[in-house]
Amino acid sequence: MTTIHLTTKINAPNKIVFDNSRDIDVHKQSASKSKEVVIAGTTTGLINYNETVTWRGKHFGIYLTHKSRITAMDFCNYFVDEMEQGKFKSFKHEHFFEEINGQTIMTDKLQYETPFGIFGSLFDYLFLKKHLTLFLLERNKILKQVSEKTSKVNSLSL
Repeated sequence: MTTIHLTTKINAPNKIVFDNSRDIDVHKQSASKSKEVVIAGTTTGLINYNETVTWRGKHFGIYLTHKSRITAMDFCNYFVDEMEQGKFKSFKHEHFFEEINGQTIMTDKLQYETPFGIFGSLFDYLFLKKHLTLFLLERNKILKQVSEKTSKVNSLSL
């Protein structure tokens, strides 16, 4: 099993970051490089507990589908999406949010297993872990931009 940990500091309140993190439209924006589109489930807006979303995107030159379900949620603090259908043997992405002095510390913990035994492990080591890390870093960059812009607009309208 491979684990990726990332921490992102965002100058916005917890609620804004939490909501943007589960916003299908924000994810579409952050995954535009892989041409990801929603083909089933929650197709727009905020995904909630026990809801699913199925994505289709181009990775490593081929189109893949990935269906996830939100399996746990503690509003503004934590949620989990887990693969129900896709190419991984297992895939679990935990999202943690902690607000400290108006800044949100967002932590990703992604754990996955590849199929195909030693060949899957080799592919993971050579390509997949780096690909997924870069994918999450791009997602987090967009989440940071959107959340900080939203926070700024909200503070100006007060």
